[in-house]
Amino acid sequence: MSRLISELYEGNTNRAHRFRYALLAFDIATVLFVIGTSFLPRTQVVEWADTGIGLIILLDLVARFSTGEMSMRSILRPSTLADFAAVFSFLAPLSGEGFGFLRILRTLRLLHTYQVLARLRADFPFVRQHEDALIAVLNLLVFLFIMTGVVYETQHRTNAEIANYADALYFTVTALTTTGFGDITLEGTSGRLISVSIMIFGVTLFLRLAQVLFRPNKVRYLCSTCGLNRHDPDAVHCKACGAIVNIENEGEG
Repeated sequence: MSRLISELYEGNTNRAHRFRYALLAFDIATVLFVIGTSFLPRTQVVEWADTGIGLIILLDLVARFSTGEMSMRSILRPSTLADFAAVFSFLAPLSGEGFGFLRILRTLRLLHTYQVLARLRADFPFVRQHEDALIAVLNLLVFLFIMTGVVYETQHRTNAEIANYADALYFTVTALTTTGFGDITLEGTSGRLISVSIMIFGVTLFLRLAQVLFRPNKVRYLCSTCGLNRHDPDAVHCKACGAIVNIENEGEG
């Protein structure tokens, strides 16, 4: 059993690739579930679904520990702590469904792991060509959904203007873009600090995305001579050392 788990999480077989794609699909489905159920009344069916998702996340954490992939140091990483928070939010009804938005951090971690990212590059030319832009967009979405969850959880009990996640999302987007219509505001000192955080970090992520979108297109290819890992898509020689590079392409142009 231990050998099978290690193969699924760390192997290079077709079965391992399908398993990691399934985990990625599960992460995305979980985020959509949290968003969708935030507009619905809390029913027994939703509670059962929460419990099932929480158990799957817990089993995934246990499996990762059993393979040795996660050390004691990695427990303190934000993505791992987000997984623990997600398990708690899904298995403990009193914790509030808003913490489920931390689940999206797991999707970011999966995309940053070598196996999944390498597989996405190999399977999809679009990912190879626009990897940096996709990661920048994902970072922005992660921040957007997490701050929406923070706004909702800290305001919906005391602020009549934040009645659901749609209201929280609306405020987060207007604050992030510094539009500031003023029809929804956050109450108290904590609310003002949240607004400031959204504006500062949101603008930073927007600038990062703009930088990626407007800089010259490069592809990842490690030069065996000097180690430069970004080159023009049609490069024949490394710009740093002049060595011949063998960049894969689709034969276009």
